[in-house]
Amino acid sequence: MSVVYILWLRELKKYLRSRAQIIGSLGAPLMYLGVLGFSLGPVFQRAGEGSYLQFMAPGVVGMTVLFTAMFSGIAIMWDRQFGFLKETLVAPVPRLSIMIGRTLGGATVAVLQGALIFAVTLIVGFRPSTVLAVPLAFLITALVAVVFAALAAGIGSSLKDMQGFQMVMNFLVMPIWFLSGALYPLKGLPTVLAVLTRVDPLTYGVDGIRGTLIGVTHFGVAHDVIVLLAVGVVFVGIGAWRFSRIEI
Repeated sequence: MSVVYILWLRELKKYLRSRAQIIGSLGAPLMYLGVLGFSLGPVFQRAGEGSYLQFMAPGVVGMTVLFTAMFSGIAIMWDRQFGFLKETLVAPVPRLSIMIGRTLGGATVAVLQGALIFAVTLIVGFRPSTVLAVPLAFLITALVAVVFAALAAGIGSSLKDMQGFQMVMNFLVMPIWFLSGALYPLKGLPTVLAVLTRVDPLTYGVDGIRGTLIGVTHFGVAHDVIVLLAVGVVFVGIGAWRFSRIEI
């Protein structure tokens, strides 16, 4: 049995057994949907932008995928601490296969979390423009998950303690989330902010998900997919390089 499949299945089983993680993942998205989605809705509508819930729901799905995929990097540090990583690395299999298996496992969990939050958005009132757009939206969601799961694998391979990962969360993940345009339109931004949003990979993920689900896009869905594919290749390459340099 392929090591990629084994590691992918391991991550999936851990997720399905962790009810606390599944339930806990609902907290922040529900807060954004409930507090911002409904409180800022009238303001957004008076500005001529339509329903704010419709606008931000794809962004909340993107946020969930981002956080879940990035937290998959913690698993590498835990495995290093408890010795499982050492057992994996001494196995007669390429490290690239190990890294890909872990990345795909983290990405799959992130997509499942995103699907759960998408179901919640439907309950609170979000409606996609067409049901046929949902599968395409989840293909883009899967791209986003792979991009950030690969980034998390690279970061997790470089860090040795939880304090370092907390710094990454505060100084990397939160800016990625707030600069993605998940909570606000990208048009009419100040020059500096506009540049920062364009170098943020999540921007294209959120824009692609939003474009397929409600037909509102800033860059175009095809452009979003091309950028995500390119960034995904780069991040997988970086993650594989960093993972190959882990010392046993």
